[in-house]
Amino acid sequence: MTDGDNIRRVEALGVDFIGFVFHEPSPRYAAIVPSYLPERAKRVGVFVDSPREEVERKAERFGLQVLQLHGGESPDYCRCLRETLGLPLVKAFHLADPEDLRRTEPYEGLCDFFLFEPLTCLPGGSGKTFDWQLLRPYEGRTPFLLSGGIGSDSIEALRRFHHPRWAGIDLNSRFELAPGLKDVERLSQFLQALTINHSSL
Repeated sequence: MTDGDNIRRVEALGVDFIGFVFHEPSPRYAAIVPSYLPERAKRVGVFVDSPREEVERKAERFGLQVLQLHGGESPDYCRCLRETLGLPLVKAFHLADPEDLRRTEPYEGLCDFFLFEPLTCLPGGSGKTFDWQLLRPYEGRTPFLLSGGIGSDSIEALRRFHHPRWAGIDLNSRFELAPGLKDVERLSQFLQALTINHSSL
C-alpha cells in the first residue's frame, strides 16, 4: 500500500498484515514513506532478489516487522537475513504442479510462512488463481498463506478448502481502486462475509 489515509482505513478493518512493495518495476512500488504507517497491523516489506543491504535500509526506514521474499532468494540468503535483522520471513513459491512443493524443503526452519501463488512470467502478484488442490500433498512444518486472484467470488472456495498448515490469505489486486490503493468498502464486505462463513463451519 502507498497512501497513508488508505492504510489507516484498511488497518481499522482488523487485517493482520499490510504490505509495502520495494520492487521498483512494480506499479505498487513504495518510493516514499506514507503519511501513516500501521501501528497494529504488522508492516510487511515485499522484496524481489534485493541486496541484503537494501533490505536492511528499507527495514529501518519503514519500521518493517516482517519480510516477504518473492524472487529466487536462496536458503543461505534467508538465513543471513534472519541472523542480521531477526525479523519473521515469508517466502513465496510459484506452483504449477505438486512437484513444485519440493522446492520448499530447503527453507524449512528458515521461514515463518510460505506463500503459495500461481506460476507467472513475472515476480509478484498476477491476479490469477491456481488449483488449491495442488497443496494436498504438502506435508511441511511451515504454515502457508494462499495468494493469487482471491476476491469476493472466492468465499465458497475458501469455505471448502482445508489444510492443517493453512494460516491465512493474501489479498491484493482484486480489492484495488488503483495499484497500491485499496477499495476499503469492498474489502470490508469480503472480510465480513468470510468471518460469517468461517464461524458457521
